[in-house]
Amino acid sequence: MGKREVRLMDDGHVVLLDGRPQSHVDLDDPTRLVFDYVRRLGDVVDAIGEPGAPLRVVHVGGAGLSLPRYVAATRPGSRQTVLEPDEELTALVRRELPLPPRSGIKVRPVDGRAGVRALPDGRADLLVLDAYDDGLVPPELLTAPALADVARVLAPTGVALLNVVDRAPFPVIRSTVAGLRAVLPQLAAGMEPATRRARRPGNVLLLAGTGPVPVDAWRARSSTGLSPYQVLDGAQVSSSFGGGTPAADPDTAC
Repeated sequence: MGKREVRLMDDGHVVLLDGRPQSHVDLDDPTRLVFDYVRRLGDVVDAIGEPGAPLRVVHVGGAGLSLPRYVAATRPGSRQTVLEPDEELTALVRRELPLPPRSGIKVRPVDGRAGVRALPDGRADLLVLDAYDDGLVPPELLTAPALADVARVLAPTGVALLNVVDRAPFPVIRSTVAGLRAVLPQLAAGMEPATRRARRPGNVLLLAGTGPVPVDAWRARSSTGLSPYQVLDGAQVSSSFGGGTPAADPDTAC
């Protein structure tokens, strides 16, 4: 098992696994999201539904619970379920970075695939997939059956938000886009321009739903950031990341 630790920094606390930063937490201001990609996730949360209205959220991956804390602070009354299999990490975070009282955040010690499979239909207004193993999303979370389960647990107007790291020619993104399109046909994507232009690997956020996704609201929030960011609508996603094939589970792959 990896080494888990929480370090106090000048601007807050950082959760590390084997020396690799996993989360930044500001206990005094949970709305301050320091990691850029987490700030971008927060932009999407802000763009969904009515501003400040509570949401039913499922998080696949927890670490320091930065985004759940943000949702609890900006959308009081939200009910959040976090699927985090690393019980030792969760215990450390609860001890060193305790959640506020009545946060509405529940952490389940289960891996994302099994945890999503066990959820009832229509459970979530928002499902956030932000899980990593050695810097990559576990492949079993991005197969066609896994994405079909993601679609199943969404409410009729719910959306899924996936954070995927990839680099040109974007095999993982192309496969995931194809898998999402089969079950959640409305799609948008966000990334740094340098990632889209294949200059370096990076985080690509995929936002998908059965109905329209808030592309314009997401773009408006992204334009206020300190670094350049692009939000692509469905046609632009197809142009940039089309042509993939949904991934099969290993036991069903030919």
